[in-house]
Amino acid sequence: MSTYTRIDPVLVRPPTMNINHADTLLSRGDPIKQLFKNLFEILPAGARGHAVAVIGEFIGTLLFIFLAFSGVEVASASSNKDQGSGVSTATAEKSPQQLLYIALSAGFALVVTAWTFFRISGGLFNPAISLGMALIGAISWFRCLLLCIAQTVATIVASYMVYALFNGGLNVGVGLGGGTSNAQGVIIEMLLTAQLAFTIFMLAAEQHEATHLAPVGIGLSLFIAELIGVFWTGGAVNPARALAPCIVNRDFPTYHWIYWVGPIAGVLLAVVFYKLVKAMEYETAQSQDDYMESHPILPRAASRKPSSVVPLASIRSDSDHPEEGATHLQPIKTPLRTPAPTAVVEKKQESALPECYAD
Repeated sequence: MSTYTRIDPVLVRPPTMNINHADTLLSRGDPIKQLFKNLFEILPAGARGHAVAVIGEFIGTLLFIFLAFSGVEVASASSNKDQGSGVSTATAEKSPQQLLYIALSAGFALVVTAWTFFRISGGLFNPAISLGMALIGAISWFRCLLLCIAQTVATIVASYMVYALFNGGLNVGVGLGGGTSNAQGVIIEMLLTAQLAFTIFMLAAEQHEATHLAPVGIGLSLFIAELIGVFWTGGAVNPARALAPCIVNRDFPTYHWIYWVGPIAGVLLAVVFYKLVKAMEYETAQSQDDYMESHPILPRAASRKPSSVVPLASIRSDSDHPEEGATHLQPIKTPLRTPAPTAVVEKKQESALPECYAD
């Protein structure tokens, strides 16, 4: 629960769903739950955690890639004139509407799936990101290896699912466009992956009050990366995402290597910058105490001195007396470096001032 809800308990709402938490016959004797429980009890504690992470990452990656690739297929198929039995998902060129649809599909798919699997396996869904999390010490190298295998296999399985379910062929592969050279493609993939990886490091790996909202920022980061990258390089930012369609279609472009070098280089760049800001103790850069002491124009309320400003409610043009029962506003007065002269207040008004305004 956030600090705000602790201060204001009125905002804490009870669950809106009418869930009966009492024991039921099925909850006490659920055969499927008991079966899984018995299977996992066989494993040691460490292996159990790895198993949960691998299963969660496999299912999460499967859903994420399936939703993202399905969005690409819909964008391509709907742009063709023949939308009957002979529909094709191959397009000679992509329109801005298609690019936006593809980017939105990838971004929103990541928000939903990452938010769902965030507490199960971390919701990484990308071997390059798993590598980065291992490099910053967020996960072990053994866990990184297991996650990379699960993510790659799940991406390939999702590609076959999309290929089997939708007519028109699988046309979700990445490729260089707009005359992009190999060197340009590597740099574009590197920069887009770097910003995605650094977003994940700062929002998910770093614990803060808004950690539970990390999937939203991560999904928006991928959305921006896809907006830029789809036209020029296909916007892979994920080696497994570039590999899977090539396996399904049995077609590897000669420049396929850039979708491995670029994302890995981008992750390394993000790791270096992350370690730099950590070494510089970025948490102290915006320290409230230091900031407020160096900016007296914005004093803290806790250290505010009694102000001599007359409450606004007592200043009336039609009467010398404040209206009885009026609410006294207490504006924040900036403390001066030199003692301020005492405000001259009429005796009639002094009686209406609270004690905190008395000099």
